[in-house]
Amino acid sequence: MKQAELLKKLLPGFIPLFVFIIADEFWGMKVGVMVALLIGLGEMAFTYFREKRLDRFVLLDTGLLVALSGVSILLENDIFFKLKPALIELILCAILAVSVFSPVDIIGTMTRKYMKGVEMNQAQEALFKRNLRNFFYIVLAHTALVFYSAFYLSKEAWAFISGGLFYILFVVYFGFEYFKTRTAPWSKRAEDPVSQFENEEWLPVVEENGKIIGKAPRSLCHRGDKILHPVVHLHVLNPNGHLYLQKRPMNKLVQPGKWDTAVGGHISFGEDLNTALQREAFEEIGLHDFSAKPIGTYRWDTELESELVYFFISYDFQKIRLHSEEVVEGKFWSPSQIKKQLGQGVFTQNFEHEYQLLLKVIN
Repeated sequence: MKQAELLKKLLPGFIPLFVFIIADEFWGMKVGVMVALLIGLGEMAFTYFREKRLDRFVLLDTGLLVALSGVSILLENDIFFKLKPALIELILCAILAVSVFSPVDIIGTMTRKYMKGVEMNQAQEALFKRNLRNFFYIVLAHTALVFYSAFYLSKEAWAFISGGLFYILFVVYFGFEYFKTRTAPWSKRAEDPVSQFENEEWLPVVEENGKIIGKAPRSLCHRGDKILHPVVHLHVLNPNGHLYLQKRPMNKLVQPGKWDTAVGGHISFGEDLNTALQREAFEEIGLHDFSAKPIGTYRWDTELESELVYFFISYDFQKIRLHSEEVVEGKFWSPSQIKKQLGQGVFTQNFEHEYQLLLKVIN
């Protein structure tokens, strides 16, 4: 999905406004409204006969243009007309805000509906959503400028801000993106998001019930885009009921130097639960050929990622052998020791949450 395709979908709706601005300058408001109305109707007719659909954005733009212009003519006050582009953009801001900041993806739904045959994988969808977030901030800033110019600036300044500046802002944005593509080594492949991550580990993207709905590179899953992916956790206990914990290295990005679950790691795309559990246990604490009992599943969200956690319990403690640089220290903790340190910043937040779930099983 190229960034220009979204802009191509949205900008035709503003053509009646720009036509009005030019016509109004030469022949006045009444003629400008008539010309803009004809242009809007022509756009809708062209889209309908070519694509067999009614362009609702052009219809909304033209309808508001006529309605607010009519009010301005009747009251002999053009402020209502001047506010028209800002009202259009407020609607666009609302659509973008819902698509970006909520689970309801209006723009994505419209894109799939009107651009049939265009498919996006999870990596492309994440990048697409990040661009939508940028569009939202650009449109929001431009809307505020239109409101300001309508009340406090000259008609000429308003005409530039509500018309030409809208295109200029997007041209600057796409120019910046193009510059990054040509200068930054990693972004030379930006038009092909899949190849950008070809050397990364790919993780399954899942629903909360565990159903796999796609895949995404590891870096995108840890960038705050709320891509839900599965992980495995293993708790190891000895006969005394003491729990084995590992200490995270200080160079870890998340929760450095804190004590955490004995084993925790991602499930790679195409890997089943048991294989991932056995692999992670050996990599982190040298545990192999062990038996484990599934305990439960829960969702864990942070600023960086969203995980679907499958956690297990094992009593094969005698096979533990630390041999990885990812684990600097490991030891057994008694229930009383853990209880005393809860909430003191000794353990990771994820462990403290999961420990409460574990207590319901082992007590």
